[in-house]
Amino acid sequence: MAFYCPDGAMAQQLEASLAALEADGRPGLSEQVSISWVRYGSSLIDSASPRSDLADFWADQPPGASWRGNQARYPASVVKLLYLVAAEAWLQRQLIDDTPELRRALADMIRDSSNDATGLVLDLLTGTTSGPELPEAAFRRWSLQRQLVNQWCEQLGWPEWQGCNACQKTWGDEPYGREHQFYGPALENRNRLSSDLCARLLHGVIAGALVSPPACKRMRDLLARSLDLSERRADPENQVDGFLGEGLPGGARLWSKAGWMSQARHDAAYVEVEGLAPMLLVVFSEGQARAGDAQLLPELCRQLLAA
Repeated sequence: MAFYCPDGAMAQQLEASLAALEADGRPGLSEQVSISWVRYGSSLIDSASPRSDLADFWADQPPGASWRGNQARYPASVVKLLYLVAAEAWLQRQLIDDTPELRRALADMIRDSSNDATGLVLDLLTGTTSGPELPEAAFRRWSLQRQLVNQWCEQLGWPEWQGCNACQKTWGDEPYGREHQFYGPALENRNRLSSDLCARLLHGVIAGALVSPPACKRMRDLLARSLDLSERRADPENQVDGFLGEGLPGGARLWSKAGWMSQARHDAAYVEVEGLAPMLLVVFSEGQARAGDAQLLPELCRQLLAA
């Protein structure tokens, strides 16, 4: 069962905003984006914690709308949100040790979007390491081990997981050795996530419904973004400017994880603005033109926030 209830008026507004943005010099935009948008009657923060049965929380569907929300696309660094949740799940089951080095890596993976930190986290989650190419038998064993996060996601039983894949590290340049081997000759084993899947992940983290309320608080602390202009100017890679957070007014609160590379500009965000309904918005945009379009995500956020 999907976690939100499709709302016709929201769907119409989303389509109207997309059409306006496409007409404003973005030909083909509707084919290049996936969007998942959810609204809330009150703050989502820790809203699942008072419930004795989390099934009741997940059955209480907020209104939402999506555009190609179930289409799996390359998620860039937004996959780090999933690896963060998996790490907290592994820690709860005592499958990995809770060390200062792991906490440092999780913080750098989310706050600074460090690819090096992400590599360490995925190594710990799967018991694998990068290195030279492997002979066939050893590579098969290594590949099975690297699928542990995918197996855990499958066991969640979420319909949004269909067609998704989360087993690769993120790279500043590109993978080499066994990592390149693992991508497949046509890159068919790249990471793939849908905006609906990422929206459900973020929904659960903000509400305190994944792993445990204390774990969700730790994750929210890492996802919190400052909108202070002086802090943003001091950090050109602040994951606000050029992304959904830039479309928020002063005084807003933002929790997000962005992804950006030569062929993608993505963001997954939960926002609260005084006097407006809280909302969760995930936008995946693909292609070189979209990757270089620093105004698309802020403008879409402004339009949907005010709708």
